[in-house]
Amino acid sequence: MVQTRQVTLLGYWLTIIVAMALKIIPWSTPVLYLTPDWVLLVLIYWAFATPETTSVGKAWFVGLLVDVLTGQLLGQYALAYTVSIYLSVKQHKRIRQFPLIQQSLFVCLILLVAHILVFWVERINDQAVPLQSWLPVLTGGIVWPLVLLVIRKIRFFLSLCVAIRL
Repeated sequence: MVQTRQVTLLGYWLTIIVAMALKIIPWSTPVLYLTPDWVLLVLIYWAFATPETTSVGKAWFVGLLVDVLTGQLLGQYALAYTVSIYLSVKQHKRIRQFPLIQQSLFVCLILLVAHILVFWVERINDQAVPLQSWLPVLTGGIVWPLVLLVIRKIRFFLSLCVAIRL
């Protein structure tokens, strides 16, 4: 049990840090409109895989970190991530039974909710939201199978490392 918890915590924070690094990479403008919200995709994965350890509080904390890293209004991503992870944890048993295509569609729906919340806050602050800003919702659904596969491999590798060490 302790071994599994160590692997889960290590994998959780390792993947969150990598996703945050991907979030703050200075992409060119055309690529920027296509990059999905890596942090939210990783949070959704952990909400599906280990809902008992993935909480709304962790999503709020990670959202605040993303707000600070990206220089956005404090609480903007925290709100979006909190609502998204609540929906993910609430539906995790059902979604885990779905085929990968349906999971991708559900992930698109969660990403859409998060983007609506982020853009709603930006519109309240009179910031313009270009039409291309909605593309990460689609690309997030497209890359979801890749995110799922990569994080599963990371979890497997970490569990092997912990098992060999003991």
